[in-house]
Amino acid sequence: MMKNVFYLIAGLLFVVLAVTHTLFGLETALPILHGSDIDISTITVFTFQLHMIGAQDLLYGIAAIIMAFQKDMTKVKFVVWLLIAIFIVRWAIMALVTVVYGNIGMDLLTSSIAFLIVIILLLLGVMCKRKTAKGVV
Repeated sequence: MMKNVFYLIAGLLFVVLAVTHTLFGLETALPILHGSDIDISTITVFTFQLHMIGAQDLLYGIAAIIMAFQKDMTKVKFVVWLLIAIFIVRWAIMALVTVVYGNIGMDLLTSSIAFLIVIILLLLGVMCKRKTAKGVV
């Protein structure tokens, strides 16, 4: 039985982010790189990073979905705080690099909204008190 709906929604969003990130890279970024004069080692590193981020988001999603069904929420709080910290750092790096290179636009806004939604869902999940027959745990 599901114990925390916020973790479940965050997990599903992580999976969606993993799929969309990877598809965007495969359909948009990689064809541009392969059609350019960029060194193959640079293309390899970019491809590795693209797939690594997609795999990480997929694993985060699986972990959050599993955590949504755990009976003892105190056991998963550390993992949730770690995920929140990782996503805040990832967002900060993404925003800083985007601002430094002057590429501020809709991409930064939509990514920031997605990051913010995931962070808020995880925070709500941590703060959520589980109800039992005897009261709130």
